[in-house]
Amino acid sequence: MLKATLKSVLSRKLRLVLSGLAVVLGVMFVSGSFVLTDTLDRSFKSLFTTIYSDVDVQVAVKPKVGSDDPDQALAGTLTADDLAKVKSVEGTDRVVGDVVGSARPIGENGKVLTTSGAPRLGTAWRDGGQEQLREGHAPQRDDEVAISAYLAKTGGFSVGEQMSLLTLEPKKTFTVAGVFGYPGNRDSLGGELTTAFTESTAQQLLLGQPGAYSSITVRAAPGVAEDVLRQRIQDKLGDAYQVKTGEQLSKDSAAQIGEGLSFFNYVLLGFAGIALFVGIFIILNTFSIIVAQRTRELALLRAMGAGRRQMIGTVVLEAVVIGLIASVVGLGAGIGVGALLANIFSTVGGGSLRLEGISVPPSTVISAFAVGIVVTVLAAVLPALRASRIPPVAAMREAATPDRPLTRPTIAGAALTAAGGGLLWYGFAEGALWFIMSGLLVAFVGVALLTPLISRPVVSLIGKLLAWSMPGTLGRRNSARNPRRTAITAAALMVGIALITGVSVVLTSATTSITKVAEGQVKSDLIVSGESSGPGGDATFQPSRLDEVSRVSGVDSSFGWYADRVLVDGKPQFGIAVTDVPVMREQFGLSAKEGTFAALAEGTLAVDEESAGKLNLKPGSTVSVQTTKGEAKTYTVGFVYAKNNVLVSAFVLPVSAAKQFRVEQLETAFVRVSPGASVQDVQKRIEPLFADNPEITVQDRSAFVKQQASQLDTVLLMIQILLALAILIAVLGVINTLALSVIERTRELGLLRAIGMRRAQVMRMITVESVVISVFGALLGLGVGTALGVGAVRALKDEGFTDLGIPWTQMGTYLLLAALVGVVAAILPAIRAARLNVLQAISYE
Repeated sequence: MLKATLKSVLSRKLRLVLSGLAVVLGVMFVSGSFVLTDTLDRSFKSLFTTIYSDVDVQVAVKPKVGSDDPDQALAGTLTADDLAKVKSVEGTDRVVGDVVGSARPIGENGKVLTTSGAPRLGTAWRDGGQEQLREGHAPQRDDEVAISAYLAKTGGFSVGEQMSLLTLEPKKTFTVAGVFGYPGNRDSLGGELTTAFTESTAQQLLLGQPGAYSSITVRAAPGVAEDVLRQRIQDKLGDAYQVKTGEQLSKDSAAQIGEGLSFFNYVLLGFAGIALFVGIFIILNTFSIIVAQRTRELALLRAMGAGRRQMIGTVVLEAVVIGLIASVVGLGAGIGVGALLANIFSTVGGGSLRLEGISVPPSTVISAFAVGIVVTVLAAVLPALRASRIPPVAAMREAATPDRPLTRPTIAGAALTAAGGGLLWYGFAEGALWFIMSGLLVAFVGVALLTPLISRPVVSLIGKLLAWSMPGTLGRRNSARNPRRTAITAAALMVGIALITGVSVVLTSATTSITKVAEGQVKSDLIVSGESSGPGGDATFQPSRLDEVSRVSGVDSSFGWYADRVLVDGKPQFGIAVTDVPVMREQFGLSAKEGTFAALAEGTLAVDEESAGKLNLKPGSTVSVQTTKGEAKTYTVGFVYAKNNVLVSAFVLPVSAAKQFRVEQLETAFVRVSPGASVQDVQKRIEPLFADNPEITVQDRSAFVKQQASQLDTVLLMIQILLALAILIAVLGVINTLALSVIERTRELGLLRAIGMRRAQVMRMITVESVVISVFGALLGLGVGTALGVGAVRALKDEGFTDLGIPWTQMGTYLLLAALVGVVAAILPAIRAARLNVLQAISYE
């Protein structure tokens, strides 16, 4: 039996390739993600070791809000007195005050230069650091800067030229005095854009506090251990300061990157799991067809004495062989893909991230073979059991694949679909990711089991649209001939399209909800904002500009807010300091749930209804609010505002609280135009006020909503790209099914050719069959995906999804692409069918 099985596998090489290709792609995705993240993880560890190579101990003020978020250190509360205390500690050799903040260079086109996630840093120039001058000299005057070689290349700047920068202050112009690099001939350490100022200029522009430092770097005297010096400095300064060794800093930074890479790895593995799940349908279908085609062969083996266990072993062994070969090929391809992606990643930022050697961790090899073999064997179990039930008498039958009733799979499918729906409902309601994933898996299996029941009538209906000729009619009937086979093939395509459709429904609903809220509740005509990276982000503007806006002709009312993260009774919350609370109420249509909506006096705050309920707050309650700067302060709740979809989960503080925010600048401003005035005219009068800050834009309400919604389009595009692999595997499934079907129908095709069917007609028949299956799978995916999306939107109603949006255009595009997929998938099987030798085909058994 072993020899017979191996000969059977090797004698059908095309079948081996087609059935193993789906597993190859899935394993490639799994192993590639492990190789990619392992390589990047080791490369970032090496990078941070380099960055902190000249740091023995670093001192910073402990963040008052948050924990290890490095952005919180930008408040810069270290002083010259702190510097003097550190210098007085025994065992210090070189003590330097660091000044680090955000400095965004402006390119020749007047726009701010961007990076692919790396920061845009401003620093105070220090002699003796890692920076190595390549051209010019260090900044000596307040209007001079030195820039990194990568910034010089990115912006096209050279020594002696002028460049403009945005910091905590509006645009300022400097002369490029020098260009510097880093050890190892690096243009940057990690793709960042760095500008170095004189110390006094850096303190004013980056920290907003003359004489302030963001951290202090210490080099230990010869013979003094880092840990010993760290403890001495900690004892000298006290617990209000954060003192770490260079090794600790390197490990902490690498750990933060590692968390991001782990999440990235989980995402890739999730999509790999989807690809493998789709692969199971293809392998199951392949083995089902193989067992059906070999019915007489297997029956002869039974007649010769082979037992049922041997029959199961035959099919399972064939699956193991295919899984083993596919795992080896997939592992090799995954290593190559992982290395390629790592190299592409390293080139972002001018190739500044130097990759460590590509390695293959044991987890990659183990997962590749475990996944490849287990998935293949799992998919082959049902066909193996079917093979064991073939009676010896089947060897004498001409037709050995009689239709079986669909009662059992239909009942099982209905039960699983209901169970999957229940898991999804609970997962969405509770925000439980594992329940959502489990519900998706169970629901997809359930729908796949129900598919044969509806495949024959639906496929026949779809086929009628294409059956304008005899070849088309035959293609339609062929696709409806075996509902199980057609259903499994279509189900593979259904999974990918259902997921994309579901995500599209959710994102379209989000856009629809945002638009409706903006049009129905927000009465602001113009919004002044920028590409902020969160509360207190880079894109902010001077408070004086809001005063200038309010004096512009045609402006009826305006207000703005400062934003930052705060701790309310020790819990992180979103805090805003509003310049004019009554105007905000008017423009946002807010109302008081408890108390009286009014301007906030010193020491009072307002809170939304939902947050008040969670923290058990009401007018008169007191809470402790810790801002980024300063000490915790007790506030009294002035009023609770009713739940709305404009201002969600925000603690509204008096404008004086902004002095203790990380950045004491406005993040957003809202303007209402006077009755009768033109919004476009007022916009044109306001825009020049922000000419020196290209990050800030003045937009009307509709343009602002489109800008916010465009971020969702980016998310959808990323998901479509990642799910493209699952759809590609589904296409292979259609090709696989058609190719095996052509082999199965060799004699039938020969007879059709013998009675006069031309080659072009044969190809048209196969193409119609392929298109019908693909469109059927797409319709299934659209239906299931829409149901998933609608369920998710309904479950997220309390999270701001007020309106349901169906992406009809995108869904129509998916359907057209499915038809195109059917045409492409039919090419190779159709050519094979057209090239059959008529006489050999007629005599084929």
